[in-house]
Amino acid sequence: MAKHSAALLVYKLDVERGLVVLIAHMGGPFWARKNERAWSIPKGEYEEGEEARAAALREFEEEMGSQPPTNDILEMGEFRQPSGKVITVYAVEGDFDLSSFRSNTFEMEWPKGSGTIQEFPEVDRADWVTTARAGVLLVKGQVPIIEQLRDTLAERGTAVGGTSESVS
Repeated sequence: MAKHSAALLVYKLDVERGLVVLIAHMGGPFWARKNERAWSIPKGEYEEGEEARAAALREFEEEMGSQPPTNDILEMGEFRQPSGKVITVYAVEGDFDLSSFRSNTFEMEWPKGSGTIQEFPEVDRADWVTTARAGVLLVKGQVPIIEQLRDTLAERGTAVGGTSESVS
């Protein structure tokens, strides 16, 4: 049975850059020296019986350190990842002050086999990036989410401006 995660993609229209999205760099020692393909949309797993939308909002708050914007939330659909995990994605237009970013933490043995338990942030930084840049930074399985956001906004008549480059 596939694992399920829920994600909340926050976006805004920037006068100079067009459509920008809020993404987070994954924390912990495995991702520390990586940049490309080491970023994610704020997300997390949820248990059977928990509503995906509620999980997406909760995970955003845990990973970003503040409540998400309260504008109308768009349902973006489900996206199967290369691992088999299914991410249910929601998007919301709004702002997020990067200076308020603070992530929850997790513990793991590090270095592996040392017996030493260390604490790491789940995500170690966040940034607003263009959709083209997100296509380079996000883990590959999440790139179609950015493409879907652009398509959804275009269908709604929202001029996303900025670069017309493909995000993949």
